[in-house]
Amino acid sequence: MGLFKNIIYFILSVQEKILTAKLNKTLGAKTNSRRKRVYGNGYLLSLDSLADGERTRMEEEIALILKSSNYDPSEALEYIKKHDTKVYYIENARYLHSIGENEGFIYPQTGARAIYLSLLTEKKAKLKTDGMFVLTKGEINKYYFIYHFYNWYAFKHNVSGIDSDSVNMLNKYLYNATEEEISSLQLEDIYKLKDAIKQDKSAIEFVFKLCQNIEGAQKAFEKMQNDGAQL
Repeated sequence: MGLFKNIIYFILSVQEKILTAKLNKTLGAKTNSRRKRVYGNGYLLSLDSLADGERTRMEEEIALILKSSNYDPSEALEYIKKHDTKVYYIENARYLHSIGENEGFIYPQTGARAIYLSLLTEKKAKLKTDGMFVLTKGEINKYYFIYHFYNWYAFKHNVSGIDSDSVNMLNKYLYNATEEEISSLQLEDIYKLKDAIKQDKSAIEFVFKLCQNIEGAQKAFEKMQNDGAQL
């Protein structure tokens, strides 16, 4: 999977250069992330060093929170609830699989997906849902949970690549899109997708780094695979 992501990333990088070269004048791009970009007269300045520094501080905060909860998903879920994110339990994960979701943190949804999720979790139809945790009843694999906790925390702090649009693009273009579809992406969409790839890789890397201090990365990886984590 890592090799495939790198191939897609390379294709995106080439397409990014082509589109950037065609830019004669761009007035700017709105973003709700902490990543900052400046456009002008065919050039692009991406302040990745600032974004990476903020990511490092965020990961330190996440590690402290998880340590204070003894890496126990049940305790960490109480922290999540206190920070305005609802947690729901369902009988079977297949109800989520039917709409292409897995149990864990689910990003805000609209339209038909929102109606489905709100009926599943709250037993009433809504056209818009907030970010939420949806889990099956029973023991939660802590390594799988850490991955979702990381993404939830990044979402709450407006980190680039962790919004619904970016994640949906990641799922589409990593697994279903053709090279022709990728080549037709606009510059703004390319950055969204690249940010989503970087965020996904960062979440996985964080899990492994943290697991080295608990049981060892190889054992953690085996546990995540056995429990069906979609990494």
